[in-house]
Amino acid sequence: MPLIDLSHIIEENMPVYPGTEPVKISPMSEMDRDGFVEKTIVLGSHVGTHMDAPAHVLAGGKTLDQLPIDHFAGSACVLDLRGLGGPEINLQALEGRMDQGGSFEFYLLRTGWSRLWGSQGYFQGYPVLSPEAARFLAGLGPKGVGVDAISIDDLDSSELPIHRIFLSRDIVIVENLDHLEQLPNEPFKFCCFPLKFKGADGSPVRAVAEKVSDVHARMPG
Repeated sequence: MPLIDLSHIIEENMPVYPGTEPVKISPMSEMDRDGFVEKTIVLGSHVGTHMDAPAHVLAGGKTLDQLPIDHFAGSACVLDLRGLGGPEINLQALEGRMDQGGSFEFYLLRTGWSRLWGSQGYFQGYPVLSPEAARFLAGLGPKGVGVDAISIDDLDSSELPIHRIFLSRDIVIVENLDHLEQLPNEPFKFCCFPLKFKGADGSPVRAVAEKVSDVHARMPG
């Protein structure tokens, strides 16, 4: 299977979390004037397909540059959470979608919300894990979890409990994933490398998946 790009393109006028400054891309150098092209890009650390570090919500939490490079790649599976009803996914519903066996280094949650990217509906009514379901998933010990929605918490949440459940265990969170419908119903390799800048509370990532024969679940015991 070729690489599957799971990232939204970064561009001006793209959707951003409410209150986040919009992306600005402007020419610094131009071919006709300077003989080469270079751009100035101004964007927040949580724009587009991006990764949250523990430092995003936890005082004293690790920044992305403090995590080892192998924290950003590993075995993965996709959990199809579409059609479960209600904005909250409880533990029973989550367990009902975990049919691949074993445990993985990344769990990608397919809610189907990426189809609404660019519309106001993207920010409304997307399903989120209940705290109990999030604690269960965190207890499996993955490196990260990802979701194809604007946030892993409800947009109206001020305490961000689901963020805290994962990030308190150094489980990174990848938000605004795309094209999860292209993922296979079997283990695959997932990579999501952030920019390496000092004190990174978050960073845009180029998230990709690849099906390879030697990617296996980390079986318990």
